Amino acid sequence: MSKWCGKIGIAEKEVELEPGYYDDSIVEYITQGDILTTNWKRQVSTERVGDDINLSNQISILADSYLLYHYSSILYVEIMGTRWKVTDVKVEHPRLILTVGGVYHGNASGTSE
Repeated sequence: MSKWCGKIGIAEKEVELEPGYYDDSIVEYITQGDILTTNWKRQVSTERVGDDINLSNQISILADSYLLYHYSSILYVEIMGTRWKVTDVKVEHPRLILTVGGVYHGNASGTSE
């Protein structure tokens, strides 16, 4: 088990970007926890030049009231400078166990695509 400190991207609310077009407002929340498992898998793709890397790490974080309220809206976790999709959140009060999957390609806090 190793320590982790980083950002969690949370979709907090929908914002109207232009008339009729809404998107989530993403808030980055800095927290710390423990990396419980570290696994990765190379996904070979015949359609692209490079292979995809998927993590299946689990991170345990101490959840405050904000995280407990928004745990179902957690989109990504930043590990070593890369944003990874959160694929599963398990509530083990007072902790959240986050399972991480492939690279997150969506919007991040303060960005738009």
